[in-house]
Amino acid sequence: MKQIIIIPDSFKGTLDAPAVCEAMRRGVHAVWPDCRTVLLPIADGGEGTVDCFLRALPGAVPVRAEVTGPFDGETVTARYARAGQTAVIEMAAAASLPMVEGREDPCRATTRGVGELIAHATAHGARRIILGLGGSCTNDCGVGMAAALGARFYDRTGRPFLPRADTLEQIARLDCSAVRARLAGIEIVAMCDIDNPLYGPQGAAYVFAPQKGASPAVVTRLDENLRAIAALIRRELGLDVQRLPGAGAAGGLGAGVAAFLGGRLQSGIDTVLDLTGFDRLLAGTDLVLTGEGRCDSQSLHGKALAGIARRTRAAGVPLAVFAGAVGDDLDRRRAAELGVSAVFPIHPAPGTFAQVRGESAPHLTAAVANAMGLLRAVGL
Repeated sequence: MKQIIIIPDSFKGTLDAPAVCEAMRRGVHAVWPDCRTVLLPIADGGEGTVDCFLRALPGAVPVRAEVTGPFDGETVTARYARAGQTAVIEMAAAASLPMVEGREDPCRATTRGVGELIAHATAHGARRIILGLGGSCTNDCGVGMAAALGARFYDRTGRPFLPRADTLEQIARLDCSAVRARLAGIEIVAMCDIDNPLYGPQGAAYVFAPQKGASPAVVTRLDENLRAIAALIRRELGLDVQRLPGAGAAGGLGAGVAAFLGGRLQSGIDTVLDLTGFDRLLAGTDLVLTGEGRCDSQSLHGKALAGIARRTRAAGVPLAVFAGAVGDDLDRRRAAELGVSAVFPIHPAPGTFAQVRGESAPHLTAAVANAMGLLRAVGL
């Protein structure tokens, strides 16, 4: 073996993606100590996204900035990744659900700090912003983010004000000209792997706001406000965000990125693969290894595994999957059609999650080493 790419997701509740990478690398080198391993941990846009890109992007460095926290009046030290003219930002660095544990309030929570992070990155030379949308405590459709970048919102009397999730219906007019001027020539890409609309039964409020502390009555109010701002965006900016898949991500921040910043929403795995030059790396690769906590029928429809398999298959490079558990419903024929060469469960004996979670790293290393040993034995 000359080169192996290791590109796993996290094993939820057990190992983060960088730890999975390291465990798999040890398994490869136990058999082929001279093999070159390229480690590309996957992140879905939530917490851990910046850490993954810091490990995956050559020359990436962490940058810290003081920004508004989940509620106005609070300040947090947030971190993002910088590689050349690209900045990778987690919205969760400024407004994550864990930050408000015990005081959840999606009516007041703001994305203002997210906009301040974008402003900081662009002020320091970033020309491309990759924004992870996962893990939010907000439901403000990104108005806080837009305001931090210069957007102006006006009520029915013509007075400017700073709206929140619970006052979105009070916006009568908006002006995003300063935002567009500030971000001229800057690419904004949001990592988004859900397709929820902005409002309605599958929208941001009804699906996600309850876990952010919203009562049924508050959920209804938040949904009505999202409908109101969608109508405003359609009237003022000519964009129907309700038709945009993923508009409901991060409390409507997906819609806000598209409407207020002129950005686009893109699959998280495609963002990772494009940014790390995965297709170029495949040209000199003999094998790709990926992994996830559970591989089942849903995995074949998920964007991560399917996205990787699509590209490895096109390049003619075999792909092996290592999973904490393999579901009985996994269609191996369908997996093979997608480009998956093999799927390996990592645990040598059955056990509950509580029993095996502490052994996941050594079991993963051993499973990879066993598979590599077989490949070596047959002359690959």
